[in-house]
Amino acid sequence: MTVLRARALTRKAFAPFGQVIELEGARQFDINGGTTRRFHDLAEIDTLADGGRPIVNLFRAQPRALPVRLQLMERHPLGSQAFIPLAAQRYIVVVAPDVDGRPGPLQAFISKGWQGVNYNRHVWHHPLLALDMISDFLVVDRGGEGRNLEESALVDPVEVRWTESAS
Repeated sequence: MTVLRARALTRKAFAPFGQVIELEGARQFDINGGTTRRFHDLAEIDTLADGGRPIVNLFRAQPRALPVRLQLMERHPLGSQAFIPLAAQRYIVVVAPDVDGRPGPLQAFISKGWQGVNYNRHVWHHPLLALDMISDFLVVDRGGEGRNLEESALVDPVEVRWTESAS
């Protein structure tokens, strides 16, 4: 079995797969007469291919215990998919580049809890992996006609592990 060690989720490490949605380092300015701080343009939402439209969903994820065994990856060819946690709860992000229409080498990241992610179109990723407790996520996704989900079973078993020293 392959053991995949999760590492800290950072903008630089995640850049080949999409954007990390976080406030640190974001463009920001005051609005509404100075009563509100706007953190601007946090992700590149891409949903318009083939007549698509942006939709907003809420996903409620059941917690998983570490180590986590992975069985499949998925991707969305017609739109990006953004996950924004509604509480500061850790979760694992697993992504892979495309290699001839299948997931390539997997990479795992662990969110600090308040970080979101936006997967670019065609990026292989594992379905939501909440840790510690039931966790709600605001999800910005693509709605409309067309097949926007491809799944690929993993040929060899993969187990994700995390140690504090990996951060």
